[in-house]
Amino acid sequence: MADDKQKIEQGVQLYFDSMYESDPAKVREAFYPNAMITGYIGTGLAEMSVDDFASFVESQQPSPKDKGEEVLLEILSCELAGSTACVRVRDGYIGNVYLDTLSFLKKDGEWKIYNKLFHIES
Repeated sequence: MADDKQKIEQGVQLYFDSMYESDPAKVREAFYPNAMITGYIGTGLAEMSVDDFASFVESQQPSPKDKGEEVLLEILSCELAGSTACVRVRDGYIGNVYLDTLSFLKKDGEWKIYNKLFHIES
């Protein structure tokens, strides 16, 4: 179980790095291909496929890393149940602070994000 938690935390870091570095390949590595990214933004409900999200992340140029933006990444909770996990994360991205609920699924020994729900805190 400790090994699984460590792999999930690595998955969270990969997810954050994908956004911080504006790297679409890392987005696709962190998520299952058919995952959904869903939440509310100023214009209403946003629903994105992994490809949509990867394109959005890639469009953020220069990347937050290149702009020297402060790193904000906190794992608030991680609950495992067999080959599933639910992780609550607070992270900073493109001027907002998000509260993300990341659903992880373990398949063939690999933990990846199956769904992401996001809420903009500020």
